Amino acid sequence: MSAMYFDYCETPIGPLLLAADERGALTHVDLPHERRPTAPRPEWRCAPPRLAEARRQLEAYFAGTLTVFELPLAPRGTAFQRQVWTALCEVPYGAIVGYAEIARRIGRPAAVRAVGAANGANPIAIVVPCHRVIGSDGSLTGYGGGLPVKRFLLEHERRHAPAPPLVLQG
Repeated sequence: MSAMYFDYCETPIGPLLLAADERGALTHVDLPHERRPTAPRPEWRCAPPRLAEARRQLEAYFAGTLTVFELPLAPRGTAFQRQVWTALCEVPYGAIVGYAEIARRIGRPAAVRAVGAANGANPIAIVVPCHRVIGSDGSLTGYGGGLPVKRFLLEHERRHAPAPPLVLQG
């Protein structure tokens, strides 16, 4: 097993746990009230310099000056989950999309529930924007950090979006 490094980033929604592998690729961004937190494991090393760029970009995101993350990512999951997470990264800042639209984009239109499960298993919150996925009726659906955090993130992006927000339903 490769070495893992962690640090915390203070944000308006509380401290985020950041973790990266030995190459510096982000493996986790945990929300403060995560229902399945990734507490740092005993073998992980606290290494703020290794996560400085991730911290800088998250701080810029919360300041409203960064709309696209440019970080190496290494989420651990199944091939299907990684496919969903890649599709999530293509949802623009300030936009929202339905689970069915993500399923369509990955070529699996009948896999709406599986897309929802993969969305819920996303280990890199905010950077892989699972908060931008809403229910087919336009409602906010479950979120690992709680619906108030999801609402905050969507409103934050709406306020700072460079163009009117998009609704990519389906």
